[in-house]
Amino acid sequence: MRRRSGLNFGRQRRKFNLPLFREVVMWIAEIALVIVLAYVCVTSFGFSTNVVGQAMETQLNNGDQILINRFAYAISRPKSGDVVVFLPNGNEKSHYYVRRVIAGPGDTVQIKNGAVYVNGERYLEETDVVAIEDAGMAEDELTMGEDEYFVLGDNRNSSEDSRYANIGMVRKEYIIGKAWFRFVSLGNMGFVR
Repeated sequence: MRRRSGLNFGRQRRKFNLPLFREVVMWIAEIALVIVLAYVCVTSFGFSTNVVGQAMETQLNNGDQILINRFAYAISRPKSGDVVVFLPNGNEKSHYYVRRVIAGPGDTVQIKNGAVYVNGERYLEETDVVAIEDAGMAEDELTMGEDEYFVLGDNRNSSEDSRYANIGMVRKEYIIGKAWFRFVSLGNMGFVR
């Protein structure tokens, strides 16, 4: 029997394990996909804020935490009835305001006898609201400019909104996103209507 020189501890040439390689690549691809989806969700939907004041009662109460869909208006425009989150006049030092869109670009708005009229027609409310006591600037007919929105709080007589000069018409560029989910506690949460 002939002996080879050097030590041999059962070295064998390993074969490339293609099925194992494919499985590892699939795991890496799945993890990468989850990370990308998580990033998109956080940047699009993951923004949250707290409601300040009673302007949106009974739909939203002071201190309620809401999630904001920032992606919604990247592909479409706010429409009548949407609950939007915005900075008044783009003031980044202000808290976020949460109000309901009543009218959009090109629409006319007027408040007469405690009721809202859009384009001459009485606005059909999606929520129960009381008669408006102070029409503010909307006592006279207002016409929305391009990319301007008229917003009101659901609690009309306790709301600082487009009727007043310090808020005025809300430009689309100042709208952060659409309020879409309310979270107070595990038993008290749901979608914003």
